[in-house]
Amino acid sequence: MRLLYSNENRLIVANVRNVVEAAGIEVVLNNEFAAGGAGELSPFEVWPELWVVNDADYERATRLIENSLSARNAVPWRCINCGEDNDPAFETCWKCGHDQPGSRKEGI
Repeated sequence: MRLLYSNENRLIVANVRNVVEAAGIEVVLNNEFAAGGAGELSPFEVWPELWVVNDADYERATRLIENSLSARNAVPWRCINCGEDNDPAFETCWKCGHDQPGSRKEGI
């Protein structure tokens, strides 16, 4: 097991967990309710932590998290198949199902 992600905001950690689990990667959440220990422990020691169970999944999970967090600054894209404008979070056109140019799914 390897530490994958930690943040003081447990809602952000929960969102990251959802992204990683949706990709079929098994993770474990530690310190979910440890905030009560702050004071006795360093604040960083009680932050929620997301651990990847299989070390072989670590790199892929890290890329998923980076892509998810960087998507906030991404721009919408236009589908080359039907011309529909799509939110940057979508890798597939919501209207026709065509893959976004350059997406990870496109070459699969």
